[in-house]
Amino acid sequence: MSLDLASLTFLLVEDSAYMRTILRTMLQGFGARRIVEAEDGASGLEAMDRANPDILILDWVMPILDGADMVRMIRSPNNPFAYIPIIMVTAHTERSRIVEARRLGVHELLSKPISAKSLYQRVSSVILHPRDFIKTATYFGPAPREIRNRQKIWQAGQGPEPAEGEQSAAPIG
Repeated sequence: MSLDLASLTFLLVEDSAYMRTILRTMLQGFGARRIVEAEDGASGLEAMDRANPDILILDWVMPILDGADMVRMIRSPNNPFAYIPIIMVTAHTERSRIVEARRLGVHELLSKPISAKSLYQRVSSVILHPRDFIKTATYFGPAPREIRNRQKIWQAGQGPEPAEGEQSAAPIG
């Protein structure tokens, strides 16, 4: 199935011009026509106001304001972009980073080096499988996805606890 991405606006926030070119070229290959770029989190926040993006793709490690800090600012219930789907790109894929991405409210994690297939899968996921947002005392972000083996991924302090009768799930996977 091929998605029509021509009507969507993407915001790429990445400090590497080379990586922005790769991401932009892949998105254009998928049919995206409205792609706005920023080189760090601070300029990314400014670009959000101007571009009103539908999907945010950002790097984790950047100068001035990194991706994690940018997500923390966006995932405030009062932020007009609080509900935007976020795909975080990183070369740091150790378990602690994955858990942190989940705690931040990131929809999808994309590890470098990226492939066109993996980027398309993440973009497709946020479009075809939108998630409701939940708010707890310690978390605001997309509701966890159900996982196949139904393990209890959400531990105390690692994110929202499932409501009574709900399955435990992991939002990054």
